[in-house]
Amino acid sequence: MTDSLTVRDNRTGREYELAITDGTIRAADLKQIAVDGEVGLATYDPGFVNTASCRSSVTYIDGDAGILEYRGYPIEQLAEHSTFLEVAYLLINGELPTSAELEHWTHDITWHTFLHENVKQLIEGFRYDAHPMGMLMASVSALSTFYPEAKNITDADNRMLQITRLIAKMPTLGAFAYRHQLGKPYVYPDNRLSYTENFLAMLFKMSEPSYQADPRLVKALDILLILHADHEQNCSTNAVRSVGSSEVDPYSAVGAGIGALFGPLHGGANEAVLAMLRRIGSTDNIPAFIEGVKAGKEKLMGFGHRVYKNFDPRATIIKKACDDVFEVTGVNPLLKIAQELERIALADEYFVKRKLYPNVDFYSGLIYEALQFPPEMFTVLFAIGRTPGWLAQWNELVQDKDQKIARPKQIYTGIRTRDFVAIGDR
Repeated sequence: MTDSLTVRDNRTGREYELAITDGTIRAADLKQIAVDGEVGLATYDPGFVNTASCRSSVTYIDGDAGILEYRGYPIEQLAEHSTFLEVAYLLINGELPTSAELEHWTHDITWHTFLHENVKQLIEGFRYDAHPMGMLMASVSALSTFYPEAKNITDADNRMLQITRLIAKMPTLGAFAYRHQLGKPYVYPDNRLSYTENFLAMLFKMSEPSYQADPRLVKALDILLILHADHEQNCSTNAVRSVGSSEVDPYSAVGAGIGALFGPLHGGANEAVLAMLRRIGSTDNIPAFIEGVKAGKEKLMGFGHRVYKNFDPRATIIKKACDDVFEVTGVNPLLKIAQELERIALADEYFVKRKLYPNVDFYSGLIYEALQFPPEMFTVLFAIGRTPGWLAQWNELVQDKDQKIARPKQIYTGIRTRDFVAIGDR
């Protein structure tokens, strides 16, 4: 066997040959490495730092080279030439659509943007100060009760219907959650508008007969949705796949993904960047802040990434989109602090040596704030953009014959085999 790994167990002197496939060995092959009478070896990998849980053809990332591709297409080309719905079609179906396919796809998405009135009543039942992500998570999960046929996940046509429904309804759910928090009346979808225009209208329309969003803002938001559409096996995608492995309906699986994205270590990073920039307050304070980071007293938010050990290609695209947005809204006063912080950090050997480059969160929060989104809506926008990726990964999981229900091993560290003591004797 040429593509193999020879392992010597120094406890027994035995050697084992493990097959190497696609740069990996199967964890189950380690079970044969055992001392007589004991359980075979397993891997210990908190956070799945070096463990592949699936085979996937959806998204490719080369962190060292700063490459991100959806179905083989570079993110730079998609952000420049595609719309979000076109990218969503690509992620779900594996190929870019023809004109006729895109027209049909757009029609189907548009047809399903409205919500059942009972879903609206569900959102109305939340407290006035409920977090929009909590409302989104609950309402997406609740859709499984409105479409009970969604549990028939082996039916390909049925899966596609649920996928279409959820991509269509996410902006409506997000906009209703936003309006609820502000105490404003909900705005129903306007199916004369594009996907992103419709979302902006549901968010910001007041008494005017029709809402006309600036095309530059529409394009910038569309790009942000594209950049967030998928990112391989991140925390929320892993949650979707893990819950989906139980063969539950897609609404429940995506609800789990939203819950994972809600966490500050995942979807809340761009909000943390804004908080950091406000705390710095002025470009004059940046040198002291940099020294604080080096001393471990401050955290440099928006720099570095678990996957990208070079630049984050999404950050470069967002940085360009900033110019178009600020041309319409006026320059965010935090931008100068961000630009100077980036300039100093990229010239400092301390950060260069550690490969700490700006990531997608460094500039996205500035754009969201310029578009008048409150910080608690940032993660909702992330979730709307990520929905096609979650569903593409779920759809792939359902059809993968290698997949089993997620059930990782553990290393037990507790006390063993104790006798019960009556309550009076404790």
